[in-house]
Amino acid sequence: MTRHLIDVVDFSATEINAILDLAETPISDLRQPLAGKGAALIFEKPSARTRHSMEMAVVQLGGHPVFTRGEEIGFDIREPVEDVARIMEGFHSLIAARVFDHSTVTRLAAVSSVPVVNMLSDHSHPLQAFADALTMRQNLGDLAEKTVAFVGDYNNVARSLAEISALLGMHVHLASPPGFEADEAELERILLLGAASVEQGNRPIDMVVGADAVHTDTWVSMGEEADKAEKLQKFEGFTVDDTMMAAAGTNSIFMHCLPAYRGFEVSADVIDGPRSVVFQQGHNRMHAARGALAFLLGDNA
Repeated sequence: MTRHLIDVVDFSATEINAILDLAETPISDLRQPLAGKGAALIFEKPSARTRHSMEMAVVQLGGHPVFTRGEEIGFDIREPVEDVARIMEGFHSLIAARVFDHSTVTRLAAVSSVPVVNMLSDHSHPLQAFADALTMRQNLGDLAEKTVAFVGDYNNVARSLAEISALLGMHVHLASPPGFEADEAELERILLLGAASVEQGNRPIDMVVGADAVHTDTWVSMGEEADKAEKLQKFEGFTVDDTMMAAAGTNSIFMHCLPAYRGFEVSADVIDGPRSVVFQQGHNRMHAARGALAFLLGDNA
């Protein structure tokens, strides 16, 4: 049966660890599952990190990435999503899409005979979560019973981070302004995935206490620019700064999926300071993508 990567929860904790192991496996030890094959990379939403990391991951597995802009595809404008999947599977051994609407990737996967990878949707960002977990594991060791704190909007990035952290047995702390939190059903879902504990609050200083890793994300995502002034007001006090990192503890690390806006969601002192691992985290986007693709394509090196 064809496996797809639509959400983190498509995989068990054992499979996630296998993907992370593959991400750290030397390229020379992988079996080049894409040798002589193509990978369709479709970008409704533009991205520097996602494009570069995915193209290089495909190349490192022996394949040929074909970058395609959203307007060249025209999901449900030029042709239905399902027709795109059916034609692309005849050219490629993998379809990956970075989309606005999560239903687009689920519809691709529903009819595709080759693996479909969600490179980002409005609901989730699983490849980022794999890179986050890889970075935390490299810096913190075994993640079971470690504490991860996310400060900001409970968005697609936060959701996928919470899912993978829960599956790996971490304590999950969420700090969001009123109106931007996870609801009670979502908190219960995360807990049931295997989290050591789940806590949420509106005071970020409380939620980061004792955290081994403190994450944040931009307050204004692509496509939300019209809401910028309102969001900046509502997120006042949620900047991850030296005071917040001090509350986390002397050994905690700072993480951000980038791009970052210094002086807003994070202070320059923190993101450019010694506890920041954001560029290691960014580089791990490529390694995590390579591990995920190798796993989907049956490489268990």
